[in-house]
Amino acid sequence: MHPNFRTPGRRSRTAAGLALAALATAGTLGLLGSCAPSPHAPSPHASSMHASSMPGMDMRASHSIAGKGTGTPVTGTAVAIKNFAFSPATLKVTAGTTVTWTNQDTDAHTVTSTSPGGPLHSAALATHATYSYTFTKPGTYAYLCTVHPFMTATVEVTR
Repeated sequence: MHPNFRTPGRRSRTAAGLALAALATAGTLGLLGSCAPSPHAPSPHASSMHASSMPGMDMRASHSIAGKGTGTPVTGTAVAIKNFAFSPATLKVTAGTTVTWTNQDTDAHTVTSTSPGGPLHSAALATHATYSYTFTKPGTYAYLCTVHPFMTATVEVTR
């Protein structure tokens, strides 16, 4: 048999490798697509993903662990962005305080107000990049990462 002829129905190593790469890419895109919020979510800024978006995984449980707590307010001036969560999930500060967010993940993240016209609007933060904002008025400021909308947190500002 000539080396350039193959048995019908058999693939070359290159074709098999390309088929495997295409399958892996499709699987990865499927997983990435499941990170988007469901159009059936009760709120466009829900604090957790639907458990059904990734069968066998309860993202709410992993979000609570990654968020390091149940949202009990913590005082301070720094928020770490780590393990796809803002930590602390709820920060309590007084008016006039400057809060700094630092991205400790390898993926880019943003700090963006959930309400239209809100004051928080960072660019995409690369690893180790920071974003700071000085809160001048009392209130509750909810925010999220626009790249990963399941990442949510709050800053509570008092007088």
